[in-house]
Amino acid sequence: MKPALLLLNLGTPAAPTPEAVGPYLNEFLMDPFVIDIPAPLRWILVKVLIVPRRKYKSAEAYKTIWTTRGSPLLFYLRDLSLAVQSEMGREWLVEPAMRYGTPAIRPALEKLKTEGADSLVVLPLYPQYAESSSRSSIDKVTSELKAMNWSPKLNIIRSFHDDQGHIDAWVDLMREQMSAAKEAHVLFSYHGLPERHLKKSDPTGRYCLDGGEPTSQESENRNYSCCEKALKIKCPANETCYRAQSLETTHLIAGKLGLRPDQWSISFQSRLGRTPWIKPYTDEVIPKLVASGVTSLIVVNPSFVADCLETIEEIGDRARETFLEAGGKEFMRIECLNARPTWVKAVSEMAKASLKS
Repeated sequence: MKPALLLLNLGTPAAPTPEAVGPYLNEFLMDPFVIDIPAPLRWILVKVLIVPRRKYKSAEAYKTIWTTRGSPLLFYLRDLSLAVQSEMGREWLVEPAMRYGTPAIRPALEKLKTEGADSLVVLPLYPQYAESSSRSSIDKVTSELKAMNWSPKLNIIRSFHDDQGHIDAWVDLMREQMSAAKEAHVLFSYHGLPERHLKKSDPTGRYCLDGGEPTSQESENRNYSCCEKALKIKCPANETCYRAQSLETTHLIAGKLGLRPDQWSISFQSRLGRTPWIKPYTDEVIPKLVASGVTSLIVVNPSFVADCLETIEEIGDRARETFLEAGGKEFMRIECLNARPTWVKAVSEMAKASLKS
């Protein structure tokens, strides 16, 4: 009998073609945690309005990042899984899976069960907690375990935005890649979420986006916004607040790098539709930075641990173009952690610590 680690990422189409992208988008967007509207309206929105058009545009974008190894998100997940398996040794079983597409969660769980796993650590590879990624993946795992009638000792790592090994892995990577651009401005760009997702994930119902009235124990923090409380106190709202956790990750990395407050900014990318998303928006922040005098910009994406469409194409290509067209001179995108040794070590340590808790 062995402990097992399931490494989960979001998903990717099997090929950069409309025929492959369409089914992937359907599975992804029909998830009620992703588009949280009544099922009949979601079906019309996704099946009739979004996917028939978007699959062609998305396929073209995927073509720009596809390699001879396939989708970066997938091969980096496999690289990480193999490296973590090597790091943890034969006493552990390590298996990769995707929430959408392949490799699917059910076959991964069945393999671990067949190989004799008696305890299971589930690590969704999303540093900051969000219902549309973290909760959706966790719920999918638990529903599959129930369907399999398998009840291993279950340990779930809900988020790791402030994990020391995770922070150190980013700091080491950024120090290495920023060595030739020490005076550049650093933009921490996170994947965005609709504001309503944040409000739904606030278990207190008092904080998110409204400031909230602090309790007596929090009175000394009365002047802090809801998300800034993450830097001062640990309250229930912060445990599931994506924006607060993004802010904390940023401060931890910036602090270890020794960045002054005027040397960095935070923003959120990838918004869709007309509904309000988390602000400020990356595509609006970049021109404003240029207007303020920034000529050299470094963008890092700490909501992604592996390079993918949102980091390579959206930031590496489109954000670069936005910056240069606005008058910027030098642009650098920091690659993601992927399967770097420091990140492999951090994942291994998180899994071992979770098993002991």
